[in-house]
Amino acid sequence: MGPLGGGNRNAVLEVRRGKERLAARRSPRSAASLDWEVGLLDHLARHGLRVPAVIPARDGRRHVDGVVVLSWLDGSPPGPGDWPAVAAFLRRLHAVTAGWPQRPGFASTRELITVDRGGDADLSAMPPGAVSACRAAWRRLAGTPQAVVHGDPGPANIRITSAGAGLLDWDEARVDYTDLDLADLPEGDPPSRYLPPARLAAARSAVRAWEAASGWRAEPSYARRQLAQLRPWSRNQ
Repeated sequence: MGPLGGGNRNAVLEVRRGKERLAARRSPRSAASLDWEVGLLDHLARHGLRVPAVIPARDGRRHVDGVVVLSWLDGSPPGPGDWPAVAAFLRRLHAVTAGWPQRPGFASTRELITVDRGGDADLSAMPPGAVSACRAAWRRLAGTPQAVVHGDPGPANIRITSAGAGLLDWDEARVDYTDLDLADLPEGDPPSRYLPPARLAAARSAVRAWEAASGWRAEPSYARRQLAQLRPWSRNQ
């Protein structure tokens, strides 16, 4: 039992119910946002995707004061040959959530072209030049598919078993362009296996812009490094 590694926005603990391993996450998200996440996990499980199950409190509530308790997702982080299974999981996620409503309090990168805030992204905190660079990157995704995206499908959030890939930590999930989830699958596989080259390049720029916008306050050094990959960025801005 004890703290688990994670991001900068949530406390995550390993807890026990008898001998059963569980994960407890304390989130600053609104009750409506957590309801959306819980409902999404139920939907994905019904469609055969391996995701954590929500463990209700004794009174039946599925989150209490921002705390969500989840089943432990067994497996190992992905190895070099596991990324096609991860891509298959993500494509299935996108297929079964086409037309899904947006997460309360969030905005897609398309929406952030005309609004300043959504989820962890806050363009009002950024200099005008940085905002312009982010929005220019997001405009390049126009016309590509939209559905629920996991938002952070890196190795730390993936568990591989003989049954295939499973994903945990759905805190950043939202409705957005699906190419964002496929942008950073490792270079060891031919990029065209996942996205055509032009879409891949656009998606990678869009991810850098999202990371900059969502981390500008919480992770300023990281956010500025991401922005620097979009355009030269002066240290005094």
